[in-house]
Amino acid sequence: IPLVPVPVSHWSQSQHPKEEAEPGPAAAAEQRREERLRRFRELHMKRYEACKLNSQEVLEEDKRLKLPPNWEAKKARLEWELQVQEKKKECAARGEDYERVKLLEISAEDAERWERKKKKKNPDLGFSDYAAAQLRQYQRLTRQIKPDLEQYEKLKEQYGEALYPTSDSLLHGTHVPSKDGVDRMVADLEKQIEKREKYSRRRPYNDDADIDYINERNAKFNQKAERFYGKYTAEIKQNLERGTAV
Repeated sequence: IPLVPVPVSHWSQSQHPKEEAEPGPAAAAEQRREERLRRFRELHMKRYEACKLNSQEVLEEDKRLKLPPNWEAKKARLEWELQVQEKKKECAARGEDYERVKLLEISAEDAERWERKKKKKNPDLGFSDYAAAQLRQYQRLTRQIKPDLEQYEKLKEQYGEALYPTSDSLLHGTHVPSKDGVDRMVADLEKQIEKREKYSRRRPYNDDADIDYINERNAKFNQKAERFYGKYTAEIKQNLERGTAV
């Protein structure tokens, strides 16, 4: 039987596979070193990202601190006004009334809450003194003023810088009101006179009411008692007044 020669390398690979598959101590140390370097690079990148994000947040916080205190509210208000303008344009393009569309989108609870908020914002504190009453009337009248931008532009072209007076400007006798302005003032004064005639001052005491108290404190107590228990004691009070009480 002829013998077939077997290569030495093939014989060594088939006889000792485990010895070549297992790395030596140097290879294992190199592998651990590569793993540590990879983890170190990952930690370095995370540290760099954290520093970058921290710097960005510091800059944003510095910008927020330099803004006015009510900047967020103003920004929200401006965004809301832009949305309202867009909705008005959409309604105008569809031929719809924006006020009707807005009312259809408001629930009854929201309407009641807004009414309560409006009343709370501008409460009627009554008369305290003449200065406060005059200030309230001035604020009410100025809120009703609608500026005429066309007339303003005309005056600006006519007078130029003289339209904006300074401490050295002489204003007495230089302004001549227009006929429309005088008519508006007269109409407003007539409206105030008509409203004032309908107003009746609230009296602290009723001269025709029965005197059933001995001092101011007792009068307040009787008013509270009448408010809470008057409908239950009306018959007893009438019997006592007639002298027919049992």
